[in-house]
Amino acid sequence: MFTVVSSLTSPYGRKVRVVVDCLGLTDQMRLQHADTLDSKDPLLQINPLGKIPVLIPDAGEPIFDSRVIVDYLETTYGDGQIIPRDPDKRIRELTLAALAEGINDALLLIVYERRYRDAEHISPRWLEHQRTKLQRSLPAVIDNLAEFKTPGIAATSLACALGYADWRKQIDWRTDYPVLVGWLDDYSAAVPCFEATRPPE
Repeated sequence: MFTVVSSLTSPYGRKVRVVVDCLGLTDQMRLQHADTLDSKDPLLQINPLGKIPVLIPDAGEPIFDSRVIVDYLETTYGDGQIIPRDPDKRIRELTLAALAEGINDALLLIVYERRYRDAEHISPRWLEHQRTKLQRSLPAVIDNLAEFKTPGIAATSLACALGYADWRKQIDWRTDYPVLVGWLDDYSAAVPCFEATRPPE
């Protein structure tokens, strides 16, 4: 058994929960809710950065962030489907996953700019900087879309990023990048827990 400390709305936590399910470990996972804005939340004693998700093995130290957690889960329980064991394939998979994770990061920073700054201090330049990352990165994903294969971590990271954009609506990716709509539909059909981990309204 192990505990995953996260929230139901974190795209990074969603990624970990999807990987847990793909590895057949859902029955071994306890989900502990965390509020990153609560100064009294036990999360701060588990991860001094106050970030989610965190995985706590029944025996061992807490593991963070989501990329390290996924590596731990694959190394401990996997067979190379989430992260390939072949060195060249591993590096390629992790590079594509980093591209998808960077898309998620840019989407999150757009949300945070509006959430944590007073209206008069919101930086249009900063928001545009994040949007240009998305304008470069999403076409790069499309150029390499055949390599985002289920249930690899690159595909799961991309699916969670697109799911986060669906929920927060930072960009209209479905209109701008229609090829990704079909890709996400296929991913969701192949990975049923993706729909089951959709953030609550």
